[in-house]
Amino acid sequence: MTDKRKEGTKKTDDRSKAEDGANTLNAKPSSSVNHRRLEEDRASLFDLRTTSGQILFIVVTVAAVVLVQCLPNDSLKSLLNLQLPRQHCKPEVQFVEKKVVSHESRPKYWVFGRNPTGGHLLHVHNVLQRLGIDQTSNDTTDWDLLWAHDYPFRKLNLQRMKRHQLVNHFPGSGYITNKVDLSTTKLQYIPAAFKLPAEMTQFREYAKTNPNKQFVQKHNQHRHIQIKRIDEIDFSNNDTFIQEFIDDPLLVDGYKFDVGVYTVITSIDPLRVYIYKGDILFRYCPVPYHPFNASDVDKYIVGDDYLPTWEVPSLKPYYTKYGFGMKDSFDAYVRSTGRDPTTIWEQVEDAIRLLILKKEPLFAGLLSRYAYKRNFFEMMRFDLVVDNKLKVHLMEANMSPNLSSAHFKPNRLLYEQVIYNLFQLVGVGASIQRDSFRKQHLDTEAMLTSFKNLATAANVCSELPCTESCAPVECQLCSTCLEEKDIDDLQRAYREHMNRGDMKRIFPVPKSDQHRVDYELLSAKNQFMSKWFEEKCKVDQSYC
Repeated sequence: MTDKRKEGTKKTDDRSKAEDGANTLNAKPSSSVNHRRLEEDRASLFDLRTTSGQILFIVVTVAAVVLVQCLPNDSLKSLLNLQLPRQHCKPEVQFVEKKVVSHESRPKYWVFGRNPTGGHLLHVHNVLQRLGIDQTSNDTTDWDLLWAHDYPFRKLNLQRMKRHQLVNHFPGSGYITNKVDLSTTKLQYIPAAFKLPAEMTQFREYAKTNPNKQFVQKHNQHRHIQIKRIDEIDFSNNDTFIQEFIDDPLLVDGYKFDVGVYTVITSIDPLRVYIYKGDILFRYCPVPYHPFNASDVDKYIVGDDYLPTWEVPSLKPYYTKYGFGMKDSFDAYVRSTGRDPTTIWEQVEDAIRLLILKKEPLFAGLLSRYAYKRNFFEMMRFDLVVDNKLKVHLMEANMSPNLSSAHFKPNRLLYEQVIYNLFQLVGVGASIQRDSFRKQHLDTEAMLTSFKNLATAANVCSELPCTESCAPVECQLCSTCLEEKDIDDLQRAYREHMNRGDMKRIFPVPKSDQHRVDYELLSAKNQFMSKWFEEKCKVDQSYC
């Protein structure tokens, strides 16, 4: 019994020792695992397969690069020799400029004509590019300006243009620029002319009563001009007409000349007309007028190979030495002869003004066919001659005057200044950034032209009867009486005045020339516009 109890006790002790041994064995592996994990974590810092290893590598690499950048040229060598570098660390930083190419939208123009890329339009392209107007193709409707060298209305449908689009001709401009129509217009400044064969009888009667006058037969389209005796005239040629010849011209150093005045029409009904006063184109015949020979047309007809101002002996010093233009050189010469050139220029302005006024109703009739009559402007050159009594004679008008300096290089400045002043006047040129000729934001438009810029006659408009009615004539310009179309006309007139540069307004008539036009014969809209300029003149002399 005792032995069995001892055996049981022994088994119990053996079991306890076995459990203790098992616990001891279990405890040892747990400590080993933790140690191994710690070692693995330390090793993973330098393992590029782990995130921490990759981050540490990048940090160390950047630090090394910065350190190398900080070191002077010989520092690496000195470090290898265990010598400290003497230069302070100043990292070299390189700044890279990033160029940003902008493609801002700009106003666009296109050209209509037989040779739209020809050199005769070089100066037009030059000025438009300088004004920030880009050329576009002719097959798009997204354009702001059409520059037509040829008359466009027979081949292009322009009756539905957008309100902001501009064309450099008026429909019907041929009423002025057609040689026959102009020459046969009854006007005091135009030498008598007769259509053939329709007016043959009238011509014979005129020649009979003026036996001392000479006549030239002119081709309707071209420059075939020559003095003819009556028995030499071909009255059956309906491509020609007959005109009186100015046989006592004013001469400079013995040379006959004509003057070309660049003229701009900005509006029809109401009419506004300007001339370029920065200079006048003078062209002298290449052969002296005397001794006269009717068969030598170079004595009295100005051709392409004319004599320029800088080759006329009496004018050359003014032009080349003292820097005057053609007009000022001519004026100085005339004054040196004891005569006043002012009388010439007063007649020039009057002749151009009266002719356009006479033709305006014809223009207005055609404009009624178009959606907007403000889409058009016109620049033409009027050619005139002066006789020895300083009387001016209007000879012709050119719809698309020559603007090429290929033949006479010094004319480049004249042409580009004419074109530049034209574009400034009509609003093609602008001092504000824009991507089209369309109207700007209301604040921008108000900045350019506010209502106070248009207001006139403060005392009249603030008193009876204008405070109660718009019927009286004197109340038509009052702000409370203006209609939308009136405001639009006045805004355009105001902007033209502010942007006129070297353009001079000749209609509405300046105050000094008002005696030359019968106000009562003007259309209602021309009277309205003339009255506005007159009222503005009372407070601002620049409008006079």
